[in-house]
Amino acid sequence: MNKEEIKGKIVSANTALGIELGSTRIKAVLVTDDFQTVASGDFVWENELDHNIWTYPLEKVWKGIQTSYAKLAASVSEEYGVPLTKIGSIGISAMMHGYMPFNDEGQLLVPFRTWRNNITGEAAEKLTKLFGFNIPERWSVAHLYQAILNHEKHVKDIAFITTLDGYVSWKLSGNKNTGIGDASGMFPIDESTKNYDEGMLKKFAQLPEVAQFDWDIKEILPKALMAGETAGHLTDDGAKLLDPSGQLQAGSLIAPSEGDAGTGMVATNAVRKRTGNISVGTSAFSMVVLDQKLNKVHRDIDMVTTPDGAPVAMVHINNCSSDINAWANVFGQFARALGVKLSPNQLYEKLFDASLRGDQDAGGLVNFSYLSGENITKVTNGRPMMVRKPDSHFSLANIFKVQLYAAFAPLKIGMDILLREEHIRTDALIAQGGLFKTPVVAQQALADALNTPITVMSNAGEGGPWGMAVLALYAHDSQNLSLADYLDQKVFVDNESSTLYPEPESVQGYEKFIDNYKAALPAELAAGKSMKLKN
Repeated sequence: MNKEEIKGKIVSANTALGIELGSTRIKAVLVTDDFQTVASGDFVWENELDHNIWTYPLEKVWKGIQTSYAKLAASVSEEYGVPLTKIGSIGISAMMHGYMPFNDEGQLLVPFRTWRNNITGEAAEKLTKLFGFNIPERWSVAHLYQAILNHEKHVKDIAFITTLDGYVSWKLSGNKNTGIGDASGMFPIDESTKNYDEGMLKKFAQLPEVAQFDWDIKEILPKALMAGETAGHLTDDGAKLLDPSGQLQAGSLIAPSEGDAGTGMVATNAVRKRTGNISVGTSAFSMVVLDQKLNKVHRDIDMVTTPDGAPVAMVHINNCSSDINAWANVFGQFARALGVKLSPNQLYEKLFDASLRGDQDAGGLVNFSYLSGENITKVTNGRPMMVRKPDSHFSLANIFKVQLYAAFAPLKIGMDILLREEHIRTDALIAQGGLFKTPVVAQQALADALNTPITVMSNAGEGGPWGMAVLALYAHDSQNLSLADYLDQKVFVDNESSTLYPEPESVQGYEKFIDNYKAALPAELAAGKSMKLKN
């Protein structure tokens, strides 16, 4: 489309707004009804450790959303010469899981507890045994039950619990619902009914420590909606929340909100059975859409759903790229000290390229990228740490090879369960995330780590908010297509992609690294116990 055609679509509201609240950035994108991104805006933020709880204050949630939207609206005005006053449909996405309990007056009862907190081990273990279904520590029901077990005073006042995207969507529309994919990270979903599992709801409600409360678990969870349904419409108050300048009009259709896992699946066209995707960022997760049931319950495999309710095996790791970013920042400081100015893209390209000259096993180096705890390796308190033996080959190339290897290590440990124990096979495994902005290097490392071909699409670096905008367009007009057919026939018709295959020598080298990694885990555990945080 040329500029005048895009302008016409903006004026006539043939557009969708996708907003995703990620771990380190809130991003808003405006997409026309032919799936083209025409404007964007963002806001950088970081989680805070408050009394040993990882959280984001609500005031920062709205500051970030409003800042991102304001930048997007300013871009529309500058580029196309028109104010942004109407939007056809809006979708909200955010980090999955976590715990946001509200009272009858809509007040948040405790600070938002994010997916990053490893504080619900007792509850998760007991619920897994009760349900015969894996309940990870991140899930909302685990947080709720742990609060009950801890005798937290706020529990008696709960009227509603939700996730971050469910919260934002509620404030924009006035409706308490969320997409089924996001809901599946709160409480188990029954594939046959496309709703919360009735048997498990009953078991939870009958627990003596739960039955003492006046609320009913079925009533305090958000309504689960399928992709393509209407979650509500933008209210006057919601429009003012999103755009305090007052230019944005109410009335936009609100799509069912989704977690970042759901938007990742959409952005990589991986919602059909036997497809899979991997999203990497501050955290990382792989999603495989199943065509068969797993043989048994695995504590390291989450069972969630696609945005249209198909069963998905999910491997989630809490730590991925944060340590890479920290090391890159140090080398960026060193470059500036030498009087060398590098853009972030140039810096990462230089460091990633250096890793290609490293030894296949990263020279015997081991790195733990654990800014927080890591469930898969049973590490409660993370401490970023590099370990080497006296005979290790300590070089710049190996320092950054081991950074890439370490970023994918917990994911590899979890994926081995699916690939080696459950013998799950996929027709495609597609990766997305900021690490893949630098071509080839991280993609090849991931292929070698998993010993699986990895495909990266042209939108690999910016998938989440765009994926949510696509879901908003689908909610506005599904064209009587299933979500999988809609993506195949309408969205990804001419998409460019590249596939890299595992290299046998590198696969063997990664296996040596992972053996060293597992051998050094006791040191990481000891560091978490001995090195106390200031607060």
